[in-house]
Amino acid sequence: MSSPASAATQLADFALQLRYDEIPAPVVAAAKHHLLDALGCGLAAVALGEGGAGLAVAEAMSGAEEASLIGARERVPAPSAALANGMRIHALDFDDTHAESVAHVSAVIVPAALAVAESRSIGGRELLSALVAGNELVARIGGAAPGEFHARAFHPTAIAGVFGAAAAAARLEGAQLETAVSALGIAGSMASGLFVYLDDATATKPIHAGWAAHAGLVAARLAAAGAQGPPHVLEGRFGLFDAFVGRVPDLDAAVADLGRRWETPRIAYKAYPNCHFCHGALGAAATLAPAPERIAEIVAIVPSGAVDVVLEPGESKREPRTPYEAKFSLPYSLAALLVNGRVGTQTYTEDAIVDPVVRALAGRVRYEVGEFPSAFGGAIEVTTHDGEVLRAELPHPAGAPENPLSDAAVVAKFRDNAELALPASRVHELEAAVLALERQTDLAALTGPLAAARSASGSAVSA
Repeated sequence: MSSPASAATQLADFALQLRYDEIPAPVVAAAKHHLLDALGCGLAAVALGEGGAGLAVAEAMSGAEEASLIGARERVPAPSAALANGMRIHALDFDDTHAESVAHVSAVIVPAALAVAESRSIGGRELLSALVAGNELVARIGGAAPGEFHARAFHPTAIAGVFGAAAAAARLEGAQLETAVSALGIAGSMASGLFVYLDDATATKPIHAGWAAHAGLVAARLAAAGAQGPPHVLEGRFGLFDAFVGRVPDLDAAVADLGRRWETPRIAYKAYPNCHFCHGALGAAATLAPAPERIAEIVAIVPSGAVDVVLEPGESKREPRTPYEAKFSLPYSLAALLVNGRVGTQTYTEDAIVDPVVRALAGRVRYEVGEFPSAFGGAIEVTTHDGEVLRAELPHPAGAPENPLSDAAVVAKFRDNAELALPASRVHELEAAVLALERQTDLAALTGPLAAARSASGSAVSA
């Protein structure tokens, strides 16, 4: 009796065999809206001057003019475009997250798939199919051991993301099954991403998304050139889970219902441009909104996984040293919300993070660990100086599949972000192209507006 196919073989086969006409309409719609959301996040980053190091490197690494950059008129090799655009999309930490895998999905899959599709002159239906395939792989690989990559200081966006990028790239480049399996095997040796940036207040995390997109694409091209990758890269001795988690989970469950259970619609949008672990408590606090001068103490109640990311060490979380560190500070973000009435992209600037009123209130935040049905749920308890106790809970933050944003709200978020970098006419052009992507025979209607992005000062980033 033959042995069962490896998990990578089953995942690769799904990615290659998936046909657009077999994808349920709600899944296609979700894929388009997540693409729109990701591109909006990337455009906002251009406008705000964030995540540009990848673009500088891509422009310096000249070569084949294969793919477009967000915020520059040059075309560069597809792997370089994937790196730069992945960094842009993830730069503001405003992009989507799959809760069970705790992975940012679109920041990896969109730049990888878009770069290959453009380089191969592939149209919208096939791009959508590749996006869905890549999304599903990231969710299932990361979701096979939920929270366990995080627990060992590895970033699942990059660890799981590189496999989704490799599968999407292999599909778009016309790989046969053996080649696609090798691409996943090679991608396993490129999986990387450490959370050490949390202690040093550096904006390293966006590189994780860009590098995973870049590495997945390179893995697919190496396999196409004849390089071999181990087919048991996921479950094998010394494989991904053995190395990164210390155990091999039940991968049969992760692959058994491919094509029947869809994770793409379960990817959560972000309502705030900060770490998703902040969103439950922030959303709860927004329903209370007591006057800041009335507040004696704030207790944030969070899932256990949030503590080391957004609450400890306490000193730097109460007084973040950089705008990027502030995105991973629940005390600062809560205080900013209660003082200013909102949390947005302007919450995380050099001037905003030293606001003495916000810092004073952040110093009155403490936390407790609670149980929530979502990795990103939370609650808030505010005690006023006159002894009143106000409490609110948000088990599922806004944008989660259990508490969804409407399509109109996703489009509104895209417009708010994109209009920071583009005139309204080009925003509508891009929006229309994405929402009718299945009818696009080429991708010029997407790539043209992306290349035309400009900084918030009004100066043109590209012609």
